[in-house]
Amino acid sequence: MSDKFRNRYRIASTRLQNWDYGWNAMYFVTICTKNRICFFGDIRRDAMHRVSTKMQLSQIGKIADTEWLKTFVLRPDMNLEMGEYIVMPNHFHAVIGIGSNEYNSNHAKTKQPVNQFGPQSKNLASIIRGFKSAVTVNARKIDSNFGWQSRFHDHVIRNQGSFDRIQSYIINNPLNWKNDSFYKK
Repeated sequence: MSDKFRNRYRIASTRLQNWDYGWNAMYFVTICTKNRICFFGDIRRDAMHRVSTKMQLSQIGKIADTEWLKTFVLRPDMNLEMGEYIVMPNHFHAVIGIGSNEYNSNHAKTKQPVNQFGPQSKNLASIIRGFKSAVTVNARKIDSNFGWQSRFHDHVIRNQGSFDRIQSYIINNPLNWKNDSFYKK
């Protein structure tokens, strides 16, 4: 049975049930551009090795990079930790940690979170919303067609092995671009 919100059918949430995305944890995030258009630049071949190895950022790619770095400056109250990240031609990967802070320290993880519609603050969704908004405003000054997919993918990182694999995946993403599921000629 499909759920309705404001008398419209809605797509079921891809978020982990019974998890509060403001909790102290590490998260892996992937955000794609609308229609996977390569707004952020392209992968360049290393002249010595003749393989695609380095992301060459476009102006919009540089905006995305700068706005991600600003994320941590603008939200000191959330005690954020920056892991590996990369701006790829048509998507963005990052590891971000939300540390103990005044917004999540009073809530034990044993308490059932209440998923609700409407504005969210001081959680992963609010961080990503702010990042996407800042990139969009500045990118549209260069290309009025710029846009993001409406959603983003996230993964709660639960152990060191998973953390290490994800960090390695991000670092090696340019090397694997031609085999990437987001690859678009």
